[in-house]
Amino acid sequence: MKYKLFELGPYEVSLLNILLIGAIVLVSIAVRRIIHRLLRRYLVSANIRIEGRRVAALKLFSQSVYALAVYLGILSFSINNRDVSFTDFLNHNFIDGKVKINFGHVLSVIFIAFVAKVTVNLVQLYLHRRFRKDEHYNRGTEYVYLQVAKYVIYTLSFIFMLGAMEVKPSIFLGGSAALLVGLGLGLQDVFKDMFSGFVLLFEGSIRVGDVIEFSDGKSSESIVAKILKINIRTTQIETRDGNVLIVPNAKLTQEYIENWSHGSTLSRFRIYLTVPYNCNTQLVSDLLVQAAMSHPKVKKSEPVQVRMNNFSENGLSMELIFWADQSWDINQYKSDIRFEIDRLFRHYEIDLPYPQRTVHVFQGRQGI
Repeated sequence: MKYKLFELGPYEVSLLNILLIGAIVLVSIAVRRIIHRLLRRYLVSANIRIEGRRVAALKLFSQSVYALAVYLGILSFSINNRDVSFTDFLNHNFIDGKVKINFGHVLSVIFIAFVAKVTVNLVQLYLHRRFRKDEHYNRGTEYVYLQVAKYVIYTLSFIFMLGAMEVKPSIFLGGSAALLVGLGLGLQDVFKDMFSGFVLLFEGSIRVGDVIEFSDGKSSESIVAKILKINIRTTQIETRDGNVLIVPNAKLTQEYIENWSHGSTLSRFRIYLTVPYNCNTQLVSDLLVQAAMSHPKVKKSEPVQVRMNNFSENGLSMELIFWADQSWDINQYKSDIRFEIDRLFRHYEIDLPYPQRTVHVFQGRQGI
């Protein structure tokens, strides 16, 4: 059981060490679950609402069991290793070259990453409470502050990690200057999208939750979508069909975008149709107005207009104009109005024309 299998730093690892470490890991997982369950049961029985700061503290306390398990796992090597302390284990270099890395560096990096994650959660909790208290709460503004805080915290944590590993950032950057120049030339579009991401976050012209309309450049129809998430390089949007698209940020900053969530909530919409030449145009106009006014989403305070656009090839080209909110379901509203127009036209026996062709056949004299 104590026969050496391999070496881990200054320690000789045997089968017994592996079994002990496995047992410590299993016990730590079981203890964490028991502590987590007991604390939740106590808080519920004491009518203490578990939310916000208590949730963060509960997770931090329960996960601290893993830190104790690491310490006990290292101490378990003393069974078959003498004159080796915990400090010796941390100071042992498993990479010994131009860059020296020991187990203490690894634990420091893990600790810094853990502190950064906890800090992000606390900042998210603070911003959530701060913005929800505001009467003019804006989800997009809260998202911008949270994303900026994440970038700052993770950047600082990366610098602290380099310091914990005794790596000077100046040497790291100086040694990779040529590589950075090559990457800059090859990844111009990526850097352009990243800069556009910062513009979207700080400018606030497009925010999370906004409904936008833009052209994808592949079809004549525009895309209406909702902003789900703005990352550094890309933005996630959700279309009316429920599909999630990933759009480069440069497309949202360098092309024409109509933001339905900014400015006036009212917008003017149109429904086009063609009626026969022999119909009563006044009756058609009245029926179109009636169909639009019957819909609950059409603004009754704004005028509903009917225009005759042109004398087209198959009939009179008409246009119904109405005002409504720039809603995610505007296409459904238009469909409801079209159904009502069809019902009224059938009732008043007004037929919608369709393309027709008249073919005249001339028969000449026999023998000619």
